[in-house]
Amino acid sequence: MKIKLITIGKTTDANLIRLEDMYKNRLKFYGSFEWTAIPELKNTKNISIAEQKEKESELLLKALDANDEVILLDEKGQEFSSKEFSLLLEKKRHSGLKNIVFIVGGSYGFSDKVYKRAGALISLSKMTFSHQMVRVFFIEQLYRAMTISKGEPYHHE
Repeated sequence: MKIKLITIGKTTDANLIRLEDMYKNRLKFYGSFEWTAIPELKNTKNISIAEQKEKESELLLKALDANDEVILLDEKGQEFSSKEFSLLLEKKRHSGLKNIVFIVGGSYGFSDKVYKRAGALISLSKMTFSHQMVRVFFIEQLYRAMTISKGEPYHHE
């Protein structure tokens, strides 16, 4: 199973980029992982929030394949422990799923079209984090889930 992450915008903070790179490199040992960063929209001061969400959503939907299982990282989503998240990924892997795509949207979230395309919503916390930090938190949790599945000592309970 290939795991994909799609984000709006790229990370600009050098410290966060180093952390992203570290976890992306670690993930190479656990299967196929692909990260696509869709460029942020330009000149958004002249468009409404609803228009911005629609334009970003068009770009997100174009990046998906018809058979992709889509999970949105969204504040309204279900929260999982690290172990529960690992079990979710194992269940998806054993179901024969080819691609699972996690999406981090833009600052204002997703349009209804993207919510309709998604199979599930996951929340990393009830707290609000910057989108750049969410990316690091997510790929660390993805790495953690892989180590849990393999019985490796990274995760402690």
